[in-house]
Amino acid sequence: MSLDDRFEKAAAAVENARAIVVTAGAGMGVDSGLPDFRGNQGFWNAYPMYERLGYSFIDAANPANFEGDPAFGWGFYGHRTNLYRETEPHQGFQMLQDWAARYNQDSFVVTSNVDGHFQKAGYREDQVLEVHGSINHLQCLTPCCNDIWDNDETIPVNFDSMRAEHIPSCRHCHSAARPNILMFGDYSWLPNRTHGQEMRFDHFLAQHRDAPMVIVEMGAGTAISTIRHMSERLGQRRDATVIRINPREAHIAGGHISLSCGALEGLEGIEGYLLD
Repeated sequence: MSLDDRFEKAAAAVENARAIVVTAGAGMGVDSGLPDFRGNQGFWNAYPMYERLGYSFIDAANPANFEGDPAFGWGFYGHRTNLYRETEPHQGFQMLQDWAARYNQDSFVVTSNVDGHFQKAGYREDQVLEVHGSINHLQCLTPCCNDIWDNDETIPVNFDSMRAEHIPSCRHCHSAARPNILMFGDYSWLPNRTHGQEMRFDHFLAQHRDAPMVIVEMGAGTAISTIRHMSERLGQRRDATVIRINPREAHIAGGHISLSCGALEGLEGIEGYLLD
């Protein structure tokens, strides 16, 4: 089956659905201009200063950096905060919302991305599940309490040393704060905000238990397979179809649809076959 045939099949699945779940991994942001961290070389291409320091992505995205040297921990996450704020979500984010409106579909987003770009693109807070947390929220590093608050901090970063020139502090105990993001080897992440999102998503699924559902997955690889597993689990529901959009790892079994292309190309391809 050609890619165009797959676009047409995917469009039919979108048109026939009563509910749409968007599942998105890191590849969703590539078309917005965000770097792809695929493998250490991909990370070092985006952050050559960490290659000089001998740090991998796993090393940089580690809570131990905050404990031993908060300025270094915030070097990476301060830069990510600034980058995500400066980057505009690509057209595909709006396209997905337009589909839901056009076909009168209820919609929900499940993403491993921490950039907040679905909310930035117009999705409501109660429509989004951020399984790894959000860089737009902070918590105490210790933590001294269960409070999670908005990240309104300005965090300049010295790129030579990858150290932040300002360290956000806990608004309760005034020690160092950290992003409310699940990092590698993390034992101090506060999950209560994400748990609230999970409860809303469970309610969404219960509401649409017997409705035809389409799951549009974009940019979710196998290295960290949380989103792929979520899509495949949802695809086991009766009358559910998964559309997996991925330029390298598009294969999906069970009669679902694979599109070997980037997120925006895939969405535009589907759009071309949708009925007005």
